[in-house]
Amino acid sequence: MKKPKPATIDAYIAALPEAVQAIATQVREAIREAAPDSEETLKYDMPTFKLAGESLMYFAVWKQHVGLYAIYPGAEDFEARVGPYRAEKDTLRFPLNQPLPRELITYVVHAQRARLALKK
Repeated sequence: MKKPKPATIDAYIAALPEAVQAIATQVREAIREAAPDSEETLKYDMPTFKLAGESLMYFAVWKQHVGLYAIYPGAEDFEARVGPYRAEKDTLRFPLNQPLPRELITYVVHAQRARLALKK
């Protein structure tokens, strides 16, 4: 029997292995602190944060890392900061065996907010 898909971010985190639930909670808290006006939802079965109906970012916990999506390439200084975690053109990966870079997540959220503001 297939596991039901989570309907909320709380359910997503609760369905994770106990060993990584705290990390998922920390990612969620870092995003919420940097974007307290964002709306929480699920999209593509991943925790998603939206601002004014637009996706700010998604995250997912995998076996060996936490992924942040869709983090598109930015200015040179942005790429210098996120570079060690850049996995693909729109993905950042934070290894689970290293401390979570909360300050960097905050920085990325602010950059994403600025990107969305320019889009409008």
